[in-house]
Amino acid sequence: MSGSETWALSAAEALAKFRSKELSPVEYLSAQIGRITTEDDRINAVTEVVEEAVTSAKEAESFYANASSDDLAEAVAARPLLGLPVIAKEKHAIAGRTLTQGLIHETDTIAGTDAVIIRRIRAAGGFVHARATSPEFSCATITHSPMWGVTRNPWNTELSPGGSSGGSGAALAAGFGPLATASDIAGSTRLPAAFTGTVGYKAPYGRIPGAQPLSADWYRGDGPMARTVADTALLARVMVGVDPSDHASIESSGFLDGFDASSAEVVEGLKGKRIALCLRLGDFPVGEDIIRNTRAVASALEAAGAIVEEIELPWTAERIFDTAFTHFGNILAPAMRAATRGHESTLADYTLRFMADAEAVAARHSLYEGLAAEAQIQAELATAMEGFDVFLAPTSAVAGLEADGSYLDGITIDSNGVGREASGAGHSDDGDGGGVRLDHYWQSHMTMPFNICNRVPIVNVPSGMADCGIPTGLQVIAHPFDDRAAFDVAAAVEQLVPWTGLAPG
Repeated sequence: MSGSETWALSAAEALAKFRSKELSPVEYLSAQIGRITTEDDRINAVTEVVEEAVTSAKEAESFYANASSDDLAEAVAARPLLGLPVIAKEKHAIAGRTLTQGLIHETDTIAGTDAVIIRRIRAAGGFVHARATSPEFSCATITHSPMWGVTRNPWNTELSPGGSSGGSGAALAAGFGPLATASDIAGSTRLPAAFTGTVGYKAPYGRIPGAQPLSADWYRGDGPMARTVADTALLARVMVGVDPSDHASIESSGFLDGFDASSAEVVEGLKGKRIALCLRLGDFPVGEDIIRNTRAVASALEAAGAIVEEIELPWTAERIFDTAFTHFGNILAPAMRAATRGHESTLADYTLRFMADAEAVAARHSLYEGLAAEAQIQAELATAMEGFDVFLAPTSAVAGLEADGSYLDGITIDSNGVGREASGAGHSDDGDGGGVRLDHYWQSHMTMPFNICNRVPIVNVPSGMADCGIPTGLQVIAHPFDDRAAFDVAAAVEQLVPWTGLAPG
């Protein structure tokens, strides 16, 4: 088996080879680290390689070499990640290692304990072998910072892998590992998954425990990313469930029991399933290539027996932004100010702008007014989804972002669907599908409505290739806490519209 074949294996494929003794976890880890060594100079997605991973891989190798069939069966149930390397977003604490969130003034901060999801990965037999970049405080949908520099999209290095889990998405697409941790407060899992052609799961609030006090923020949640729906579900099963450290975490026993992303049943199950399709979520300026790819997926589902109906929503990008930034201004911005006070001169320009913009919106709207606006948006989604099993929408209206952009003065979307840094403000269209300008680049992402509607589960799956040379994404959204419905349709999309998950190069 060649090295290129080894690093390209999915988690499910690697586990099967571990269990049949065709592949050692040490060989697999070596291939992943080798891939990082040869490719990360090009994309800059990894903050560090974790040397202790070798010890964990050797322990797994010894187990598989000596395991009986009964031992293997027990491991499948009790340690479903045994021998698998996992890329961790740097914000997820690892005891004894730095925890900076990309902030220069936190360079010497050392985590005292593992984050809950890291602890659960270890308990399931997995181990962290690489840590991934993010923007400062995970507050942007691009991934660059004064600490780590610019992270680039392996499909097109002029463009961003998105953010804030952009390092995780880029690393997955480049073949640095089969699984990655992510987090999402406004699209930070789904957007990088869309831009890198990977799969990301945004869980309903409470499904996956987080770190206090911000785990009490009902917009946010940690979660998994991978290159396949099956691998994403594998890691999600490990992450979910009650933890005493997070009072908001909920019971999730039986989560995705019986789900098999590769089964013919997921496509067979489309027959008669009612699926809502909304291309613009109101007035989001969605690129024609994204609409084309989204319609192609909908057509494939319809051909397989689903009933797909196109619907409209009474939303505007401006209203979604105003509602979300009321929330951020009353909750996240104060937390960011407290964490960065006295260090403003070291912060990225987008961090300063995020806090200022959020505070400005919160100065106009109280938290209660924000809750009322959220309730209206939630009711509108519930009405739109009535009578449907799932709801489909593009993940981003813009096909790509500049890798080193900060978008301080808004965004202009060019004729290739790339969001360029804008000067000035306002909203206009030159009439040929390009030149759309938005006051805030956040208004070009179609993820925030579903952080506002925070109990719905969402799986991002690839939908095709954008004109700018990077993938596009599709959000599969289900009713509150009906995660299985979202995963079933995502798996069907994956089977009907196959995607490699790996960028060329």
